[in-house]
Amino acid sequence: MVIRMARTLQDSLCDASCIGTDADVQSVKARLVDDTTASDLADLFKALGDPTRVRIIHALLQSELCVHDLTVVLGMGQSAVSHQLRILRNMRIVKRRKEGKTVYYSLDDDHVAQIFGLTLDHVSHSKP
Repeated sequence: MVIRMARTLQDSLCDASCIGTDADVQSVKARLVDDTTASDLADLFKALGDPTRVRIIHALLQSELCVHDLTVVLGMGQSAVSHQLRILRNMRIVKRRKEGKTVYYSLDDDHVAQIFGLTLDHVSHSKP
């Protein structure tokens, strides 16, 4: 592991003769996302970093579902599903709609579906 990390660090260093590229690094730096936006993006990817939440999102991409439906689809308990939905709701990845005593969940907006779809496409085409 230490050798791999050292090799990765060594691979990322420029050769001593490197003078950079023709890129306008000051322009790139000026357009770089601010710290708050970078943190928000990282939090979004952390939320997507859990296999259970990924499966919930994939299920909701197909259909609006209640907690009971999700427990059946995922083969999990209601408490565990509700906990994951709370995290996804706080991140504005899913939204809920109440009809009587039943709460239905769906993806918050089309951006979530696009992010998920593009990421799934990337993972699928990356497999050997």
